[in-house]
Amino acid sequence: MATISGCAKSKSASVNSAPTLHSDLTYIPGSKLKSQTLDLFLPGNVSQEKVPVVVWIHGGAWEGGDKRPAPCPELIKRGIAVAAINYRLSSEAPFPAQIHDCKAAVRYLRANADKYNLNPDKIGVWGMSSGGHLASLLGTSGGERDLEGVEGNIEQSSKVVAVCDWCGFVDFENISKKGWNQESVFYKLFKGPQDSKQKEIRLASPMEFASSDDPPFLIMHGDKDRTVSIRQSENFKKALDKAGVRCDFEAVKDGDHFFFSPAQLTRTAEWFEEQFKPYKH
Repeated sequence: MATISGCAKSKSASVNSAPTLHSDLTYIPGSKLKSQTLDLFLPGNVSQEKVPVVVWIHGGAWEGGDKRPAPCPELIKRGIAVAAINYRLSSEAPFPAQIHDCKAAVRYLRANADKYNLNPDKIGVWGMSSGGHLASLLGTSGGERDLEGVEGNIEQSSKVVAVCDWCGFVDFENISKKGWNQESVFYKLFKGPQDSKQKEIRLASPMEFASSDDPPFLIMHGDKDRTVSIRQSENFKKALDKAGVRCDFEAVKDGDHFFFSPAQLTRTAEWFEEQFKPYKH
């Protein structure tokens, strides 16, 4: 992730002045886990109108990675806040702990919208790789009880209004047994053999929940990805199309799993800005 031009330490990217950074906010009351914290980047010098926010979910095969650096400059300069989140990794807890944490983070932002001048009706989510999987699952599984969890502002909704998925894994039901050995990221995520985890596999698959009330999606995937096949995203696009959900799909020419570039970061920020209209800064 070091190739991302992020907001981890820089405060130079803003609307008219430096953004405000609130570091390591605990999004589940009482938690002592670093994996249940987020960094909130707020645009500087915007109007009094509440600002939209994009939740950034890092990648790392569900077993590594961190909320920093976060790819937020392009969003910040458009007056959009960024909440970069951590979540429990597979070494800490099996699925569905990861999506439970992501949904708790969204609920935290809604519960604290007035405090941070956020628009609770304009929360989007963006992730890459395993983060793309979790972002997509957030988008398609709104209201799915088994995926909500029971901690953290449960009176709030965890639904999002826009999803950007960069090369996420979205269909766990078509993994070969050979790819599910004890050293695989799948075995580590689900803590067990494939045959004994059928319920969890279904719950983990964003494609399983595609329905007409899902938010719009932007899916980007490298056409030379050797880690997550682009067929995952192509099939997801078909499922969303069939459900009547707007899905903008872009194959990144000659892109491998890590295809970050200024053009793609700008494209993503512009897409979120479009989804959040008629917001003006």
